[in-house]
This record gives sequence, C-alpha cells and structure tokens, in this order.
Amino acid sequence: MKRYLVLLMAGMALWMNGMAQSKTANFPKKVVYPKEMPAKKNFWIFIMAGQSNMAGRGVVEPQDTVPNPRILAMNLQDKWVVAKEPLHLYQPKVTGMDSGLSFARELLKHVGDSITIGLVPTAVGGSSIQYWMDDSIFNGVHLWSNFKDKTGTAMKYGVVKGILWHQGESDAFPAKIPVYKKKVETVLTRFRTFIGDDSLPIIMGELGSYTRPPLRAKRWAEINEIVKTVPNDLKNCYVVPTSDLTCNPDYIHFNNKSQRILGKRYADKYLQISSGKQETK
Repeated sequence: MKRYLVLLMAGMALWMNGMAQSKTANFPKKVVYPKEMPAKKNFWIFIMAGQSNMAGRGVVEPQDTVPNPRILAMNLQDKWVVAKEPLHLYQPKVTGMDSGLSFARELLKHVGDSITIGLVPTAVGGSSIQYWMDDSIFNGVHLWSNFKDKTGTAMKYGVVKGILWHQGESDAFPAKIPVYKKKVETVLTRFRTFIGDDSLPIIMGELGSYTRPPLRAKRWAEINEIVKTVPNDLKNCYVVPTSDLTCNPDYIHFNNKSQRILGKRYADKYLQISSGKQETK
C-alpha cells in the first residue's frame, strides 16, 4: 500500500506539473457573442449541475474550441456566448473540459436546423449534496442561488429541456452514503419545482469505475448503486453508464476522451427519451 501511494503521488505530481504548464494552452483567446438570439421556442436549454466531473477537468484540445453558432453557453456574467470549452469557469485554477459541448454537438445531428442549444453551467467541484440542499457557499458560489439565477435568466430566452447531473464523489463516505438517496432526490425535485415542470427529463451520470484505492472504489460503487435506484422514485429520470470510461492520473476525474463520450451518451439518452423509444428507466 505504501509503495502504491508513493507511486500514485509521484504520478499525480508529474501530471499536475504538466497541467499547470499546458492546461490553458488551448483555452479560447476570444469571446464570441451570438449575432442574434434564436426564437424562444427554438432555443433548447440544458442545465449542467453537480460537482467536478460535470464541471470538467479534462484537457482542452483544439477540437473542443471549434465554435458552432447554434451552440451557446451562459457565462459568469449571465450573458450568452458561442460555446467553447471550458464552459465552467467558477474555479479558473482547475477548470477543464466537460461533456457539454460534445452533448450539444451530438444533439444537433438529430434535431431540426431551426434548433439552437443553450448550455447553462452550474456545477462546482467538490460540492456535496448537502451543500446543494443548504444553498451553501462552496468555492465561492452559492450553489442553489446560482442555479436559480442562471436557470431563471436562461428561461427568459428559451425552453428548459433537461438537466444533466453528475455528483456523488464528495458523498462517498460511511456517514453520508445512507442518506444520499433522499438528499439527491430532494435536490433534483427542487430543480424541477423551480423550473415549473415536475416531469422535466433528468439524466444522471454514474461515478467512474476507475478510482483507487480499493476502499474508495468500493464507496463510489455504493453511490452508483444508489444512483441507479433514483429513477424508481423520480419519473423521467435516467442514468448513463460510465464503467468503461477512463480518467486523468488523479483517478478522480474523467479525461477529455471520456468527457466527449459521456456527452454523447447524455445526448443519446435524451434523444431516446424525446423519441419515446426509452423502454426502461
């Protein structure tokens, strides 16, 4: 175990040093605003919420910053901009690529040319479910108030079509696991109530199956078992698998390749839901 921890720490140190030098190398140098906003009925809004694996810690590559005028994102000033990774900018020292842009790109392949996708980033790394319930300040963000502010602003321009949720790593502890299901269902229901749609599609991602050491992996697996049961109680709630996805050298965060795959899976699930082909929750 000691040898493992030494090797893990050495690997993480090398990775973090490389990230510090290169993680912003491909970040967009220019903010582009839409020339005109789409008609409200044609502007499909998706809220991204949770903690760091929704906020994104993947390395941004040039392909992740290719703009599409039909994919917009809300920035920290509640303004719509043409979306480029990274989308979540609450923690600038650690922010990276998330699954939002790949989700929107995949979705656009299957909807009419009149549709524009709007992404609303509200995820904050490290935030436990209790922080979302209490509207706590975490990493400088009032989680629930920020969700309401961003979502409320977005609803003035378009129609909220769904919520993408990934969270649970911070609750994978013996004292938190037994109460996790009730709390996450409370938070997700609160989201729907604010938006005014008690059957709004919610798509949840499993925690990664790659984490180490074995004890943490066991606890993450326990959270995943809970996540899989949430759709039993919340209608129109669905889960996408992540067991085959891979991670950064920290064994916590999805790498950029996996974030792109995860975004596509969120989109595929949403398309199944909206087409009525979803057979099981």
